[in-house]
Amino acid sequence: MLKSIIVLLLIGIVISLIVGFVFFYKDKGRSKRVLYALGVRVTLAVIMMACIFYGLTTGELTLSAPWL
Repeated sequence: MLKSIIVLLLIGIVISLIVGFVFFYKDKGRSKRVLYALGVRVTLAVIMMACIFYGLTTGELTLSAPWL
């Protein structure tokens, strides 16, 4: 369940990045829609980091890199 939430948050971040680029391209810096898209992206990133931290502390997510 937690992994799917993290994937959905990552997809939301990518969508917000694309929307911010489109707003930047169309508005040419004359509106605040780019800043709102940035705020959404930062908020989603903070929520995703909190989910990852929660998953690591509860043991639902594990580190399985070969060098660890």
